[in-house]
Amino acid sequence: MRRWLRQHRYALQIALRRLMSQPFSSLSNILVIGLTLAIPIIAAAVLASAQPVVREIPVSPEVTVFLKPSASDQDARELAQGLQTQHAEQIQSVRVVTRDQALKALKENPSWSTALAVLPGNPLPDAIVVTLRDSSELASQASSLADEWRQLDAVDAVQLDSDWVRRLEAILRFVRIGLGMLAIGVALVVLATVFNTVRMQALTQREEIGVARLVGATESFVRRPFLYLGALTGVIASGVAIALSAVALLPLNAALARLASSYGTQFVLQMPDPVNLALATVVVAILAALSARWSVTRNTRF
Repeated sequence: MRRWLRQHRYALQIALRRLMSQPFSSLSNILVIGLTLAIPIIAAAVLASAQPVVREIPVSPEVTVFLKPSASDQDARELAQGLQTQHAEQIQSVRVVTRDQALKALKENPSWSTALAVLPGNPLPDAIVVTLRDSSELASQASSLADEWRQLDAVDAVQLDSDWVRRLEAILRFVRIGLGMLAIGVALVVLATVFNTVRMQALTQREEIGVARLVGATESFVRRPFLYLGALTGVIASGVAIALSAVALLPLNAALARLASSYGTQFVLQMPDPVNLALATVVVAILAALSARWSVTRNTRF
């Protein structure tokens, strides 16, 4: 056990010495990997921060039926009652919003009060807000009912109010897939950079490796310092990436705070949790070590 620990300590010392013997080259490689790793970290921070907000948005479709200007309040109530009776299994609730109620609500909003004050009358239509019951085929049912209600004589337009939420969920799914592809690209960059770094080190140490083999050094003994070199490069680059990501989120959060305050809300981009960051660092170190092993095995065959 002591011999095993002594061998690994020696390999680690050799790796550190090689890393520090060429500071400019080592720093360049670490920065390249660090900047590359920072991109998916920032993307993951945006995705992780946006998902809870989307989950809090109610996604039960509300179908708003706008009546024609010629329809009366009584027509709206009768139509609402008819929809409730005809589609009782699919409709959870029905609410009539008269044109007077809609106008009053808009006037209470300072953004609309001035514009509405100059209008000679009430341009708003009566509306029926229909909330559907939750089901496994909610989206198709909502679309089918909306198409059916558009054909009614008293109806001017029908709007599915939750469409934008579903589009946002689709965008988030697309981003998750894109983030996975980005992670694959980043892994390839890490492999290529470490492979080339170890290749150059192996070529410069070619004679030393040859002498070590002549005196009985095993392949594991020869490869071990290079494996540590790759793993150290990956760990340090991961630390640089985490630091760069944290710094990059500061101005982004400042800009988002101003934007969110204009809508009367709060939104903050948060770094991925430490467990995931530590796991990602371990994965990067393993990939870098495997790349180093492949490189030193390939470039020391003589």
